[in-house]
Amino acid sequence: MEPPTGILASLWQFILFIPYFTGLLLLGVIKGIVFCPVICLIVAIGNSAIILGLLPVHAIWTLYSIASAKQLGPILKIFLCLCVPLGVILWLVVSIVGSILGGAIYGFLSPIFATFDAVGEGKSNPFFHCFYDGTWSTVQGSFTVVCDFKDVCFHSYFSFMDDLRTSSADRHYYEIRLLQIPGAVIVAVLGIIVDFPVISLLALCKSPYMLFKGWHRLFHDLIGREGPFLETMCVPIAGLVILLWPLAVVGAVLGSVVSSVFLGAYGGVVSYQESSFFFGLCYVVASVSIYDEYSNDVLDMPEGSCFPRPIYRRNEVVASTAISGGLSRPNSFKTTPSRGGSNKGPMIDLKPLDLLEALFVECRRHGEIMVTKGIINSKDIEEAKSSKGSQVISFGLPAYSLLQELLRSIKSNSTGLLLGDGVTEITTRNRPKDAFFDWFLNPFLILKDQIEAANLSEEEEEYLGKLVLLFGDSERLKSSIVESESPPLTELRKGELDAFARRLQGLTKSVSRYPTFRRHFVELVKKLSNDLDNKHNRFEGGSRSVPRPGKTVSRIFSQKSFKKKTSSNGSDQDSPNRGLRDIDIV
Repeated sequence: MEPPTGILASLWQFILFIPYFTGLLLLGVIKGIVFCPVICLIVAIGNSAIILGLLPVHAIWTLYSIASAKQLGPILKIFLCLCVPLGVILWLVVSIVGSILGGAIYGFLSPIFATFDAVGEGKSNPFFHCFYDGTWSTVQGSFTVVCDFKDVCFHSYFSFMDDLRTSSADRHYYEIRLLQIPGAVIVAVLGIIVDFPVISLLALCKSPYMLFKGWHRLFHDLIGREGPFLETMCVPIAGLVILLWPLAVVGAVLGSVVSSVFLGAYGGVVSYQESSFFFGLCYVVASVSIYDEYSNDVLDMPEGSCFPRPIYRRNEVVASTAISGGLSRPNSFKTTPSRGGSNKGPMIDLKPLDLLEALFVECRRHGEIMVTKGIINSKDIEEAKSSKGSQVISFGLPAYSLLQELLRSIKSNSTGLLLGDGVTEITTRNRPKDAFFDWFLNPFLILKDQIEAANLSEEEEEYLGKLVLLFGDSERLKSSIVESESPPLTELRKGELDAFARRLQGLTKSVSRYPTFRRHFVELVKKLSNDLDNKHNRFEGGSRSVPRPGKTVSRIFSQKSFKKKTSSNGSDQDSPNRGLRDIDIV
């Protein structure tokens, strides 16, 4: 289909598009109205049951973990224990109200977007899918939301508390300086009093610009594709986004209003950290300028701010501190941002949770190879299914997959992370503007640079792979190293590689607390269990004997062909693109 040329052709295409879009929107709204109460009840009841059921456990275990923490001083422990009841009350209110609102929004919008998506290119029987899509899938999605919420409240919570209890005080020790508390509280209150009205007023003043600027960009995106209203799927969704854009503007204003409270209260933290009431007041004044500059950058307005920005740190460089809420300034904004430099490359349209799905695609690919070769055995599978958990599968396999991702990026001379498809590259310039990518991407980029600077040989990469995969099984790790045919490494090099392995294991443990990780992990264990059963069935049907695990590990890691399989997309392997949904360059 050729795009329409000329004003009359484009106008005629637009006239034909209006009833088409209106019909889809009306159908989607009807489905949203029908399913909104049902989805709201499912999410609200499910999440509330989890919250109330785990509330006594959360309260008691939090108090116990705080009391057992070696990193916290006695005065800080008493203060935190006194704050636990307030935190429990806030948790109840925020989580239950958030579940109700989130369920209602999801139940209403999901059928609408599914209705528009049903007429996308390549869809078979679009008439049927216009009515069916977004009905049962939304119900299934609501149960998935409840399951993911349960995993966060159970597995992620206890993982965090275990780290709090077991962490030693060698590196960090926290205690309250009582003399600084009154001044910090006064600064925090003053910060809220100043920032709340001023930032709210700024957000309201900039909201019309955001509204019309967004509409201009959306209309430009709508018409500027391969022709006016040509792409069947993109055009209706773009039209829907145009209609919903005022709601996004209202949400941004409300987000700024709420964040202004945390932005102002952070002045108390600055006052406490710098042990100076004056620096806290300087931050209160500078915080308005911080918000103004940040919002100008987001809205592509002229740089700078008319508000003063005094120095609020003892060093002369004004550092961009990590500020609570949606207004935290990334590391790229520590200096005055350059408009031209930030837009040199296209930005990747990648959802945060798509990275986790891509990670588990790699885990399944490496796991299938390791099950086939005997590296992962039935004991690992059973431990992963039990409450004890398998260190090899729970942390070793994801960490090993991330290591191969880093090594592949290093060998391809990538400045960021090269994803499993071998084409998509995430860097600090083209990454989506999402706080998740600051938390997720930056630590791995730092580790990648450190590994690249170490200039590892193939033997050292093999040794590091063993450390990462078998970090939780000392016996298998020791036997694999002893039986390895590689030349021995120096103690200095071993210590450096051990540090890399511990760092990668720690990053993987942090990633394991993200939403959806547990669900993907359960699916991974089921897949590996099925692969192991199939392997045993083949062994039972033949006369082959199962090799000893330790020897198998040494042999497999020493094979260069295995390295090539794990670092490239072989024709016999499933394409990792299945885990990367709709990665587009926009």
